[in-house]
Amino acid sequence: MRAVIQRVSFASVKVEGTLIGQINSGLLVLLGIESDDNNDDVNWLARKITGIRIFSDDEGKMNLDLGGVDGELLVVSQFTLHATTKKGTRPSFIKAARPEHAIPLYEKFISECELIMGKKVETGIFGAMMDVELLNDGPVTIMIDTKNKE
Repeated sequence: MRAVIQRVSFASVKVEGTLIGQINSGLLVLLGIESDDNNDDVNWLARKITGIRIFSDDEGKMNLDLGGVDGELLVVSQFTLHATTKKGTRPSFIKAARPEHAIPLYEKFISECELIMGKKVETGIFGAMMDVELLNDGPVTIMIDTKNKE
């Protein structure tokens, strides 16, 4: 699984002009699922994202996680995170999981984050063409890949 995490002051997702999900201060997570991802990847990534300390404390140091700032979470599926651009100029998405494999993992990731945080996670609609709006705070943008656990 790959995730691009953006610390935001505001983020929303619309489908065909209809607001689907919206948060204020928190994290926007663009989530890509690969064909060989599994429940272990889901659990590891959910713990990593909900616990990542990228919010400022009283001294201005990145020392707080989502819980420490009562932050919100918006998760948007994005298969293009698994684009391969090695050959030519047209990306290949062969590593991205098919919906029948990806949707259950996407839903489990959301459920796991809700369980850890103890509150609802906002989402987009899996596979839909979405308009994502955000106000990046910092900016702070981090990439995490479960295949490269640093």
